[in-house]
Amino acid sequence: MLRRRPLTRIAWGAIPLALLLASALSSQQVPTRLTLEDALQIAEQNNPNYLATRNDVDVDDWNVRAAYGALTPSLSVGGNVGWVGAGEQNFGGGIIGSDLGVTDQPNFYSSGYSAGLNWNLSGNEWYGPATARAGRRVTESRIDETRILLQSQVTAAYLEVLRQSDEVELANQQLERSRFNLRLAEAQAELGSSTLLDVRQAEVQVGRSEVALLQAETAQETANLRLLQQMGVDLSARPELVTEFGLEAPEYELDALYRRAVEDNPVLRTRRETVEADRVGVKVARSAYLPSLNFDSRISGFTREASNVDGQIQRAQAGVASQVASCQSTNDLYSRLANPLPAIDCSQFVFTDAMRQGIIDANDAFPFNFLTSPPSATLSISFPLFQGLSRQQRLETAQTQLRDSEHRVREQELALEADLAVNLAQVRTAWQSAEIEDRNVGLADEQLRLATERYRLGGIPFLDLIEAETVKAQADRDRLNAIYAYHDAITNLEAVVGRPLRGR
Repeated sequence: MLRRRPLTRIAWGAIPLALLLASALSSQQVPTRLTLEDALQIAEQNNPNYLATRNDVDVDDWNVRAAYGALTPSLSVGGNVGWVGAGEQNFGGGIIGSDLGVTDQPNFYSSGYSAGLNWNLSGNEWYGPATARAGRRVTESRIDETRILLQSQVTAAYLEVLRQSDEVELANQQLERSRFNLRLAEAQAELGSSTLLDVRQAEVQVGRSEVALLQAETAQETANLRLLQQMGVDLSARPELVTEFGLEAPEYELDALYRRAVEDNPVLRTRRETVEADRVGVKVARSAYLPSLNFDSRISGFTREASNVDGQIQRAQAGVASQVASCQSTNDLYSRLANPLPAIDCSQFVFTDAMRQGIIDANDAFPFNFLTSPPSATLSISFPLFQGLSRQQRLETAQTQLRDSEHRVREQELALEADLAVNLAQVRTAWQSAEIEDRNVGLADEQLRLATERYRLGGIPFLDLIEAETVKAQADRDRLNAIYAYHDAITNLEAVVGRPLRGR
């Protein structure tokens, strides 16, 4: 069984100071030895895009609570405090109290309270919790979708760092071989077996190898930064990647993968949850044809107090005087009759201290001696008979949206089956390519060894040695690309299935 060669530790280049200052600091500590599992866990805790998506579920949780709260009655309480200044109060062209000789009104202070209970029940409230729960399930599926995408991106970035690390290793090996060839050409020139042209060609080859190493180190540094960016951590961290990926023959079966993907593919789950949410939406649209119920109950109270009761006492005294005058007029009338009637005792109409105290006590109400109004309660039922065609339009829209969602589920099922077949074929092709490239590396090694020996013996020109060296370098690079193409294909297949397929 073919396995990739052990990975060397990652050689980190110097990171520019400006990049360090611009990097976002994270509270998550990056371990010095970073496994893929660590990278995935840190990314889920720090990646801004994933965190922003995950925060949406908090809103949906409150939507569910609010939907249940809408099924319960609402209670409201209120209070007020008022003041009316002293002076004449004119209503309808007349001065209040002018008939009794009282026109200068005192300051008035008032207060009041009210409390009400209202309960409304219609189709929107009845189906509100189901709508909110369905929306939350859709959000949770989208969070899973984002999480699976993040895992795929972090895994790809992790693999890219390993790939570039191995590219640096190959570039170092190529540089060492180029330097060896230069020493060999110089030795052959001293012996007279080669010309100075061979030495110059070897020097050019060393320069090219140095450029390739510099480019590989830059690509490695870039891959490192991109991995940390995906993880959402400080870009100055310098972990050592320790997870190794083995090459194993793909023994996946398409039917088994499809059964897994039907359950775990995040896009398919999101679309299925959207269908369920749209079914609830159809029920809500139909509920517009149902009656609605409303119950309302209220209580209230008020106070009103004058700054002084002189006017009230004057009005009371004037009223008593009016009663005495009326009594005397009546007695005078009785005495003029042919048969006089007994006179009424007018002395009973007097303004007493008790009456004065009663006025004073009655005025002592502000702010909490409320006079309570009678409570009220109302129960009403509303039957919608005709509202134009708006209800039917909303129902048709909801039903069309449901059918569209069902079609999208079927579309995703077909896409899932095709994507699995394509990605599985790519995995198998990558595996076979890696096996072939491994054999090619062995042949290139043997070819380079023979070319080196023949050049040392003067059997071939230096250009043939350079060509063998080029073939060897290309074989190493092709093998490396084939290995990582296999791992990339596995990563893509895992993203389609929605779960890991290889041991880590």
